[in-house]
Amino acid sequence: MHKPFFFRLLFLFFTIVATAQAPKKPAASEIYHDLQKLNFVGSVLFIAAHPDDENTRLISYLVNDVHANTAYLSVTRGDGGQNLIGPELRELLGVIRTQELVAARKTDGGQQFFTRANDFGYSKNPDETFEFWTKDDVLSDVVMTIRKFKPDIIVNRFDHRSPGSTHGHHTASAMLSVEAFDMVDNASKFPKSAKKFGVWKPQRLFFNTSWWFYGSQEKFEKADKSKLVSVETGNYFSDLGLSNGEIASLSRSMHKSQGFGSTGSRGTETEYLELLKGSKPSENNLFEGINTNWSRLEGGNDIGAILNPLEENFNFKNPSKMLPQLLKAYPLVSSLKDTHWRKIKLEQLNQLILDCGGIFIEVASEANSINPNENFKVNIEAINRGESDVVLQSVKNSEGKVLWNTSAILPFNDKKNIEITVDAGNSNPPYSSPYWLNEKGTVGMYAAPEELIGLPETPPLEQLIFELRFGNTIIPFTKTIVYKFNDPVKGEVYRPLEVLPEVTASIPEKVLIFASEEAEIVSVIVRAGKDSISGNVSLQHPDGWKVEPAQQAFQLERNGETKTFSFTVTPPKGQSEGYLKTIVSADGKIFNKELVTIDYEHIPYQSVLLPSEAKVAKIDIQKKGQNIGYINGAGDAIPESLKQIGYSVSTIDPATISEENLQNFDAIVVGIRAYNTVSELAFTQPILNKYIENGGTMIVQYNTNRGLITENLAPYNLKLSRDRVTDEFSEVKILSPENPLLNTPNKITQKDFEGWVQERGLYFPDEWAKEFTPILGMHDKGEAPTKGSLLVAKYGKGYYIYTGLSFFRELPAGVPGAYRLFANMLSIGK
Repeated sequence: MHKPFFFRLLFLFFTIVATAQAPKKPAASEIYHDLQKLNFVGSVLFIAAHPDDENTRLISYLVNDVHANTAYLSVTRGDGGQNLIGPELRELLGVIRTQELVAARKTDGGQQFFTRANDFGYSKNPDETFEFWTKDDVLSDVVMTIRKFKPDIIVNRFDHRSPGSTHGHHTASAMLSVEAFDMVDNASKFPKSAKKFGVWKPQRLFFNTSWWFYGSQEKFEKADKSKLVSVETGNYFSDLGLSNGEIASLSRSMHKSQGFGSTGSRGTETEYLELLKGSKPSENNLFEGINTNWSRLEGGNDIGAILNPLEENFNFKNPSKMLPQLLKAYPLVSSLKDTHWRKIKLEQLNQLILDCGGIFIEVASEANSINPNENFKVNIEAINRGESDVVLQSVKNSEGKVLWNTSAILPFNDKKNIEITVDAGNSNPPYSSPYWLNEKGTVGMYAAPEELIGLPETPPLEQLIFELRFGNTIIPFTKTIVYKFNDPVKGEVYRPLEVLPEVTASIPEKVLIFASEEAEIVSVIVRAGKDSISGNVSLQHPDGWKVEPAQQAFQLERNGETKTFSFTVTPPKGQSEGYLKTIVSADGKIFNKELVTIDYEHIPYQSVLLPSEAKVAKIDIQKKGQNIGYINGAGDAIPESLKQIGYSVSTIDPATISEENLQNFDAIVVGIRAYNTVSELAFTQPILNKYIENGGTMIVQYNTNRGLITENLAPYNLKLSRDRVTDEFSEVKILSPENPLLNTPNKITQKDFEGWVQERGLYFPDEWAKEFTPILGMHDKGEAPTKGSLLVAKYGKGYYIYTGLSFFRELPAGVPGAYRLFANMLSIGK
């Protein structure tokens, strides 16, 4: 392959997601690759628990080497993890990781599915997992996905026989898969999906094992491999200019919120699969004994007779030469009795017809968002860059209404532009927001409309159907309407066309902590979703709280315009918690949503509609000290939370740390995973130790025990472990009742550990010097007590505190006891 072409393809893989809404413009080699996939009639479903659990090397191999119809079913959306690229956590992190998985599949060529299970955080065993997940509902989703996708082969990433040895979600995903494998062909099990998609019987179930599951490479080499099948996944694809390992690494690198950038690998690589159910195939042929040719389908022999020779004699210089044969196959594929494969193959064939014909169609809206049932203008660009005669017959909306029917020939390389008004119809479409967030779910489960369960994202709400005539053959092509604009730096930028409310409102501070009975000003931002809108905004509040004024009028002239309104909020005398909720009345409707946008270059622009609310908490809290220095780690909202209770917080640049610029701080707090991510801390620890020695207080939050940039993260010996307590309701024992951390200036009691969210803490130390005092004991059910969640040591005139408690979750969630304990930590020695 010529070097310029190789780099052009490599660039395509890097940019395919950044232009996720852009029309496809494949090279000849990609068209050949797509033709190979068209001629393979077989499917594989890979199943695991989270975004990043999938084996991108195996998925890419199945897609690009075997050419199988391949999908990844991630049981969760990864909502419970941390975010290395921004402040988003929980639901918003789930949106990011969902799109990262979609981006990964666009890169390696697979498809993506999910269940309704919510990643509620780390779980030590499947029993605990199923206390939060509604097992029957998740199992129903797995069964439905198998019946819908109809895989010949299912591959589990994890071992269903090893509860307690890895994340409980991991084992649970494999257990669900094994259970589903045995019931998908039984119509009495989950009859709704059986009726909708029919029953199905996969031929084989594998566990994608590796040396990691055996404990070491040495143990794996000695293990009995009689039940294992190996496949070579290190092949080089000359038509793509990339090895399978290089494609897999590009796919893996889409998990940017988890810091999983991956270097491409070249050369031989072997994947091992343990057969769990079904007949064992020979090496390097997972589909042995399964018919994957067109002859598998009734009427498929005639199709294969047309399409197989095109692959064998592919014209790389001029793929358009095979367009007549593709058009000849079209009515035969359209007539397949197997509705499942008919849909898949028709979609693949239609795309090949466009690509081989050199036909480019784009439909772009003049606005980036519309309101429900709003008519809007779009610009259509259609061009025929191939050799065949093509006629654009009509354009219809998704309901079939004709919007344009001036039949027009598309001459060679002569661009045709059409401006039309799209009649949105009366379908009353939902908003362009992640469908699983539209209704409130539970800690372990999302709510979702039945027809959308399993889909990776909300389907495009606005599409047009273009009817093209090739000779006597008329073929409909569906195109999603996009919004695009020219950026001075990036050039042509594509975004989804979104359906959004006429007005939204937000309270910028999501948690409002009242440390006294004094009233505070709360801001509400009202945003127009259309031109010229007016109405009233008010704040719904908990009993005992007072808000003034009762409501305020607003008038906004332009779409996107915002105005900020101030309300005076007075807390009750005693401790109290609740929510402030915005209520906007306009155009005869009530609006109560906040618009949150997510904009990262590696995933499409996202608009998320969430309940417009903020937690308010009146807390009995005292504090000492005022000026706090904060060293950012992997990203958290602790600084904002500390400001809520009256602290002055300044960010410290690790590269500029010196004794002089630390001396004015009453305490220094180090953000989560800083000793995993901030390389400068390997060299500045002696300076930080000197700060403590001179009378300062330093608080270090959790780090993982792997990937530390230095082992010396404290003035005394301190060793981190993987100890964690995942049950946020677990009993907390006071180990050092007289210690200042539990007494000054706030008296900490058992009540302060009520209402915690997701977990107690993680990566507790399990070894420490005698100078440290353990403050709290806790453990999960059936496990030995841990004592390393909160450690304090006197060093010189000051104090060093290490804590694995999940303050990064508790403070943003407005947990009163967590604030009181953190205030004590900041106040020690004052």
